[in-house]
Amino acid sequence: MMVAPKVATVVVAGVAALTLRFVRRRRRRGRLTAVVEDEELEAGEQAVPTAVVPVTVAWDRVECVVRDKRGNVVKRLLQGVSGEAKAGKLLAIMGPSGSGKTTLLNVLAGQLAASTRVRLTGSLTINGRPFSQSKHRLAYVRQEDLFFSQLTVRETLSLAAELQLPKTWKAKARERYVQELLYRLGLVTCADTIVGDAKVRGISGGEKKRLSIACELIASPSVIFADEPTTGLDAFQAERVMETLRKLAQEGHTVVCSIHQPRGSIYSKFDDLILLSSGAVVYAGPAQGHALTYFADLGYKCPEHTNPAEYFADLISVDYSSSENEGATRQKIAELVEAFLSKQKKKGNHLLMSYADTARDSDEEGMVQDTVMVNKGGFLWQFQLLLRRAWRQTTRDKSTNRVRGTMSITSALIFGSIFWRMGRSQTSVQDRMGLLQVAAINTAMSALTKTVNVFPKERSIVQREQAKGSYSLAPYLIAKLVAEAPVSAAFPLAFGAVVYPMTNLNPSLERFLTFSGIVTAEAFAASAMGLTVGAIAPTTEAALALGPSLMTVFIVFGGYYVNSENTPAIFQWIPRVSLIRWAFQALSINEFKGLKFEAKNSFDLQDGEQVLERLSFGGSSVKNAVSQELRIALFWYWLTYVLLKRNKAKYQVLEASTPVSPHKLKIEELDHE
Repeated sequence: MMVAPKVATVVVAGVAALTLRFVRRRRRRGRLTAVVEDEELEAGEQAVPTAVVPVTVAWDRVECVVRDKRGNVVKRLLQGVSGEAKAGKLLAIMGPSGSGKTTLLNVLAGQLAASTRVRLTGSLTINGRPFSQSKHRLAYVRQEDLFFSQLTVRETLSLAAELQLPKTWKAKARERYVQELLYRLGLVTCADTIVGDAKVRGISGGEKKRLSIACELIASPSVIFADEPTTGLDAFQAERVMETLRKLAQEGHTVVCSIHQPRGSIYSKFDDLILLSSGAVVYAGPAQGHALTYFADLGYKCPEHTNPAEYFADLISVDYSSSENEGATRQKIAELVEAFLSKQKKKGNHLLMSYADTARDSDEEGMVQDTVMVNKGGFLWQFQLLLRRAWRQTTRDKSTNRVRGTMSITSALIFGSIFWRMGRSQTSVQDRMGLLQVAAINTAMSALTKTVNVFPKERSIVQREQAKGSYSLAPYLIAKLVAEAPVSAAFPLAFGAVVYPMTNLNPSLERFLTFSGIVTAEAFAASAMGLTVGAIAPTTEAALALGPSLMTVFIVFGGYYVNSENTPAIFQWIPRVSLIRWAFQALSINEFKGLKFEAKNSFDLQDGEQVLERLSFGGSSVKNAVSQELRIALFWYWLTYVLLKRNKAKYQVLEASTPVSPHKLKIEELDHE
């Protein structure tokens, strides 16, 4: 008779356990996908991710040193830094220039550039679990805001959503989510304005910064890092940006930002504060009230009506006005660092920010790695999205296209006037060769300079997007090639349409069309070369210096100035890879083949075949020369792909730390962060 109650008890217990497990799995699943179901949504349509998983980021005894070739420490960027950033809090990392603010922020975000001379040690945990670059994907708003200038704010955000959100999302759900982000970040009024850049008027600096934040918020990450978000902004825009970060913290995000010396109204928005000087922690704790009390107890009371941020900045900065002042301020900072370490040692707590207990649900630990949803659809999906962006960027850049078109027609008019209506005399042979050579040079230089002028900046954008896993490199390069091909072809075609009839080149429609095809193929090859130069050069200025210099070498070995038969053996490979040479060869064959000249003497050139033999182009064909030109273009595209793939951002690995004694800390001003 006791079997039934026991069975019932077991059944109830089993059902309860299964129910609890089901609820936990549903709860976990809901947090992982961060999708809130709405009964009013259409069938099969997902809602926007709004839930934020509470996350605590903790770091302990982080040390970053730079060593010379012999392994000796030459610079200490971070010295035994410990701390904690809590969910729902806005943490500010402050300090003078060279204090290590950006270095610490990069370490926490897993974005410290890798170097064989740098050694990074310590521990970094997310909700109590070790940080992993492959598992934990955190939002990082960099100091420099980089966007495609011809896209609107809405288009920029929509593309980011399409690339990062799952493909199962309906278009209507994505549009609604983008609209919500525009409202949350205060970008509705400028949603349909192009982003712009230094040359094209667009949105303001503050709006660009908020757009950067919006792009990072696409997948509702729990942790947001911002590197000096107010730099370069006026007081009003800086206030709006920091208010945005404060609201994100209030929504449950863990927000960490580095900042140099904020105004009082901005400082009042901070919940927690870390003060760094020469890579060492001077203070870590609540920003409001407690910080002032702490320093007052040490004998450094902030005067009334003084901005605490300014007072702290002066307090922990080294005075270089004289050697005596420098020594005194270094000693003062060393005492402040030691005082804080002693205070923390008495508490018996390595985490300097643990002034309040942080509740941690064991079921939530480690879940942050799934709060960022990465789409990265197939090749065709990425290609069509990137093609749309590249087409808009190319066709909307009217100022650049207008200048290029004007220069193409103007140069054609100038060359046409110089070589006006060439005849068939012996002197016209040299004129025709000169015209074909300058046509090849003009086409190549125009395409090259345009590409190297814009690609280094675009490369930085692409590297950031690839670091987030938004898309692969191959669909990006192919989409760029396809989108730019029609526009790139338009300018050499316009040049040929003007210069050809003016100079009375071989009067045949077939020859004119071949001429146009040759200069178009050369423009593609020069653009491809420009991409490679842009992938190598660190800056636009360096690319503009390297590209024309390299092209000058190709011009010298282009077949006009130095005959290929007279080229020294050590340089004979250069004409084979010179896009100028193959373009000039194809243009010469197209022009001179079958052309007759006026000959008064037996030693005069009778026809175009003799001219081609003199140029060492005999036995070749237009088809062969253009094929070589296209092979060169493919080679430059392939090399660009390899370089971009090889130069993919690599980040410093955090090694296990060893205990750091207070007496080992050195107060030294760093050259950079």
